[in-house]
Amino acid sequence: MSRSEPVDTAEAAQAAVAAFARGEPVLIHDAADREGETDIVYPAGSVTPEAVARMRNDAGGLVCVALSDAVAEALALPFMQTVLDHPTSADHDLAYDERSSFSLTVNHRDTFTGITDADRSLTITELARLAADPDPDTFADAFRSPGHVHLLRAAPDLLADREGHTELGIALAAAADQPPAVVVCEMLDDGTGGALSPAEAQAYAAEEDLVYVEGRAIVAALA
Repeated sequence: MSRSEPVDTAEAAQAAVAAFARGEPVLIHDAADREGETDIVYPAGSVTPEAVARMRNDAGGLVCVALSDAVAEALALPFMQTVLDHPTSADHDLAYDERSSFSLTVNHRDTFTGITDADRSLTITELARLAADPDPDTFADAFRSPGHVHLLRAAPDLLADREGHTELGIALAAAADQPPAVVVCEMLDDGTGGALSPAEAQAYAAEEDLVYVEGRAIVAALA
């Protein structure tokens, strides 16, 4: 099996785990009956400025850091929908899921504007460092809100609760012995403006020598 072969088996999931353990990104398609999107997913600790550039140029979606529920709980990270005191947060129905994973937005305090590739890389890698040993005082001292990196909070029981990219990525990190912090960014089609099709995502994976995996393969292997 080539690294980019899109098979829905334990072999595909293990190839993704091995890539993550090496600090490499993988492409994960959640499900046709869910978001129907492929995200490029990185171990947060491996995100360089070049990786941020790849996500904004080759993927084009929102660069987010997903954290495990345990880390989010330790850092007192809320779900944004529950704390946002504004009429727009009412009747927040989603077509693809029961809730959004969005929490705070942050910048590391050593960044300038927070949006440059170097700034976002610093914020992301420091979040990975914190996720390995979460401490609320360190979090408040090292980061400020609002910022340019969106935080996502994973479901407590991961894939048993929810099969979004947030949970798929955190499950992959756990299997790869990486800190419970991953970066997810949706891959968009420049021609249509919609989600990149699985076929096009697979072609990109083959071209870049990256692993492509279906979410159901990760669920079957790691749930």
